[in-house]
Amino acid sequence: MKRRQILASVAIAFAALATTTAAYAQRADRPLKVGVRGGVDEEIWEVVTRVAAKQGLKVETVIITGTASPNEALNNGDLDANAFQHIPFLRDQIKQRGYKIVDVGHTLISPIAFYSKKYKSLETLPAGARIGLPNDPSNQTRALVILRDRGLIKLRDGFDPFTGTAGLSDITANPKKFEFVESASVVLPRALPDLDAAAIINTFAYQAGLIATRDGIAVEKKENNPYVNLIAVREKDKGAPWVAPLLKAYQSDEVRRFILTKYQGSVIPAF
Repeated sequence: MKRRQILASVAIAFAALATTTAAYAQRADRPLKVGVRGGVDEEIWEVVTRVAAKQGLKVETVIITGTASPNEALNNGDLDANAFQHIPFLRDQIKQRGYKIVDVGHTLISPIAFYSKKYKSLETLPAGARIGLPNDPSNQTRALVILRDRGLIKLRDGFDPFTGTAGLSDITANPKKFEFVESASVVLPRALPDLDAAAIINTFAYQAGLIATRDGIAVEKKENNPYVNLIAVREKDKGAPWVAPLLKAYQSDEVRRFILTKYQGSVIPAF
């Protein structure tokens, strides 16, 4: 190799190193703050944080509890990133609230399931059964799609979960005359004893000791699922030098092995 080529290669290597160093030096004064929900996400991000630390990237997870909004905190600059939501939920939040935040990479699929203290399957629910549904549009859609796929309700013609949401007004047939009770997702595990069944997202089900593949009486399909979870950042940070290292830390072999071993298929890596 000619001397000029060697010098050029060295220059490129140093430029790459400088870029990587800048990604971390930018946060030398404080860790990168990532908002997550407690339970599954919190446990996974403990591993992500260790992997990131090996790469020189300091990450601090901020556990968002109750009705506090990780998207509001991210949009306001209180967080650098968050990782708790799927694509339709983010799309709906941006539409409703005008958030300037974007998806920068996928993490996992966390299936929603129906649970019941009284019945073993959706098909055995009696006429007039009281069924709890999440009151946010995207997760309510997921629950209604399960009911539709089981033949228990019909939704309006042309509905597609990849491009839109469905609510109670989109039900065109309800042969068993189910009574639907809308509630915040965080409340549904506690309300389960007072309902015949409830659709509970995995984050809050896990906190209540429920696992979709073990305890659910109906679980959403894993194939062709638009509800893949993601890491979100502010639009202005999309090209920031710390974004790619953060995503790489999550989408590592160590994190993949942890998810597969710990959750036994109830939570699925999406990378």
